[in-house]
Amino acid sequence: MNYYLDVLKKYAIFNGRARRKEYWMFFLFNIIISIVLAFVEPMIGTKSIIAILYSLALLIPGIAVTVRRLHDTNHSGWWLLIGLVPIIGAIILLVFMVRNSQSGENQYGSNPKEIKLS
Repeated sequence: MNYYLDVLKKYAIFNGRARRKEYWMFFLFNIIISIVLAFVEPMIGTKSIIAILYSLALLIPGIAVTVRRLHDTNHSGWWLLIGLVPIIGAIILLVFMVRNSQSGENQYGSNPKEIKLS
């Protein structure tokens, strides 16, 4: 849960690097919350209004953590746009997201793994 909250604290920070764990924990909590909303909203009769508001509220932090994750693998944030290419773009982005961090410092900053350990 701390990784999820850390991403929200860095709401619109597009510089720096994000660990693989930070990205995937944020992704996991988004999926869990979306599933819960999908079950709860029909019971309270809001017709997906809460889910839409939730998605809009997390659009910028989601893009920001993805850009920081791309930086961690030494790729520009502009690589996010490759996701617009059907199928192939999503596969390329997935490969970038599951790759290990580039060790040491790169043009986007210090490795967050090494900062936490020292």
